[in-house]
Amino acid sequence: MAKRNKRVVVIGGGHGQSTICRGIKKIENIDITAIVTVADDGGSTGRLRRQFHIPAMGDIRSVLISLAESESLLSTLMDYRFEGNPDDHESDISGHNLGNLILTALTQQCGSFFEAVQKIGKVLNVEGNIVPATTEVITLYANMEDGTIVKGEANIPDCNNHIRRVFYDTDVKATPEAVKAIQKADLIIYGIGSVYTSILPNVIIPGISKALNSTKAERVYFCNAMTQPGETDGYNVEEHVQALIDHGTPVDAVIVPIEEKLPAKIVKRYIQEGSTPVTIEKKKHPYKIIKRDLLDFSNQLIRHDSDKIRETVEYLLKKDEKECHLQQK
Repeated sequence: MAKRNKRVVVIGGGHGQSTICRGIKKIENIDITAIVTVADDGGSTGRLRRQFHIPAMGDIRSVLISLAESESLLSTLMDYRFEGNPDDHESDISGHNLGNLILTALTQQCGSFFEAVQKIGKVLNVEGNIVPATTEVITLYANMEDGTIVKGEANIPDCNNHIRRVFYDTDVKATPEAVKAIQKADLIIYGIGSVYTSILPNVIIPGISKALNSTKAERVYFCNAMTQPGETDGYNVEEHVQALIDHGTPVDAVIVPIEEKLPAKIVKRYIQEGSTPVTIEKKKHPYKIIKRDLLDFSNQLIRHDSDKIRETVEYLLKKDEKECHLQQK
């Protein structure tokens, strides 16, 4: 009897989630589901969302491109941003991504945002399933340390304040497909990227939170290498993880880059821009800490490398197989 494919769920949004997906689509014998936030309300996404009252599609567009079978002309054009009159943002197409406009048109044609995502996924021949965390038009709020309430994902990092928690002011319903994928998963990955505005907007949705707390899959967090100004200023690894735990999100293991590999010259420039290395401060943790070579320093930037992420996920899947085998003996 042939073994079934391993089911891997990636939860997040933004460039970090796309980086993970771009790497793991090359792994054989896995089924990928990307659960993507639709809470973004800035830029092209925010304008279309306000004009047509549809969920945010910017992060979904990025994941569609990353999971496309090949870098085709269409997948490249999906990320094309129109130039134009910068002062006419609400009516002109300047600043819009072509992919965002295509998803908006398909949503109007189909009458369903979810169906629009699936249709463009077939056109791009994506290697996996892309599932919005919800199909509702939602607004993310943040409760700051001084009690200030900030409305809108795009505004949260700009407040020069410490975030205590993020929340929605309505009862948001998760897509059934997202819940089902988590329930059936063998491995769940959070990240990479903004903790408060990319990962948490997904996992604070009650249906997704409940599924994460009941799944038998290992729940792994890929931690950022550097802090994010306005969002995780001064955070260490433990504080990143605690932000997830404080919002009811279970974490079994944390993947951290080998900090000794960070080039001092590049780090110095990041520090000048308000971003510092994310370090491990404690010796003991209620979750596993796994150090891996994950980073790329080309173009004098600190970025996660897709191929190194692929190798790490392959390691996690093999480790899981070995542990299951030992338990069965």
